Amino acid sequence: MKRYSTIMSVLLTLALPVAGTCADAPQAPEKAEKSKVEAIKESVVKSGHMMMGGAAGAPAAEGAAAAPAPNPDPVGKVLETMDGGGYTYAFIDSAGTKTWVAYPTLETKVGDTLSFKGCLPMGGFQSKALNRKFDNILFCNAPEIAGAKSASAKPAPAKKKAAAGPIKVEKAAGANAYTVEEIFSKRGSLNGKQVVVKGQVVKVASGIMNKNWIHLQDGTGNAGKKTNDLVVTTTEQAEEGDIITVCGTLAKDKDFGGGYKYTAIIEKGSVKK
Repeated sequence: MKRYSTIMSVLLTLALPVAGTCADAPQAPEKAEKSKVEAIKESVVKSGHMMMGGAAGAPAAEGAAAAPAPNPDPVGKVLETMDGGGYTYAFIDSAGTKTWVAYPTLETKVGDTLSFKGCLPMGGFQSKALNRKFDNILFCNAPEIAGAKSASAKPAPAKKKAAAGPIKVEKAAGANAYTVEEIFSKRGSLNGKQVVVKGQVVKVASGIMNKNWIHLQDGTGNAGKKTNDLVVTTTEQAEEGDIITVCGTLAKDKDFGGGYKYTAIIEKGSVKK
């Protein structure tokens, strides 16, 4: 028995360094693997290529072709067009290159062929009127339209101007009728309900998110507190200066994103002139 204990003691003593070696063993392969990865990165960088997803600190490839400068005098066919913020935006196909151009509001139709001169490129342009960001766009003067009688595009019809002086519109009749000021003060209890408001159109933004955004004022409310101007979204048309009656669903604290937040707004409005 004593001999057996002595043998076990010797074996345990011999095993101690082996256990210590096993505990440290992963460090060597891990270090080797890390060195291998670093070596691959260095090799890729030296070869003049970028690793998939981008390698931090890697220089641009030598001799890489720079992105071609946009054509400042594009000629192209209109694929899509919209107005907003005093500009017409057109998506044109210019000899296979598709690009957005913007110019002072002009009557433009899909299918028109437009010619521009001296456009200025702009990257990352955010249009607040359209609630849209353009990665690349050209800002231009009025274009020429192929086949048009005149040398330049036909201006869009002039908007009706509001009468000078303070706005004063009488309240609409009916149980669900409210003034602009009442809409703001009672927006909590009116949230999700049908309301009727009569007022004067002071601003229109058309074709944003497939809706027309009409700003109404009736002379009530406080400009400083922003309770005098009520926005209505609709698919119907109205012009600045029109006196209209709107019926729609009231929503409070509406956030459409892109900076479009409203403490009160009428949605899906129907317009009666």
